[in-house]
Amino acid sequence: QVQLVESGGGLVQAGDSLRLSCAASGRSFSNYAMGWFRQAAGKERELVAAISTSGGNTFYADSVKGRFTIARENAKNTMYLQMNNLNPDDTAVYSCAAKSPSSSSGYYVRQDSYNYWGQGTQVTVSS
Repeated sequence: QVQLVESGGGLVQAGDSLRLSCAASGRSFSNYAMGWFRQAAGKERELVAAISTSGGNTFYADSVKGRFTIARENAKNTMYLQMNNLNPDDTAVYSCAAKSPSSSSGYYVRQDSYNYWGQGTQVTVSS
């Protein structure tokens, strides 16, 4: 089992950057495929980015491609989401999620694939 805690959210202006972190406690973080999801007010939760266990394979939603970067440091049990050139449409609660078991090279895009979820961190982008 793994526990996930997000940090790094906040209020920024359009064009600014933020880096979110997802700290995992528990066993065998490197065995979990990971993902970042977000949910804006009144909208369904959506996948932002996903990453394989080793970090070698990644996926991005079209809306963030070229602006966001997902990464992980297995030695630190931490995953990151670097968000650049933020715009008001990026305003949402961002949550990290973990899936185990996972294939060694795969990432997962379906929400129901993930076993564990963090509580989320609010990102607000003003225009």
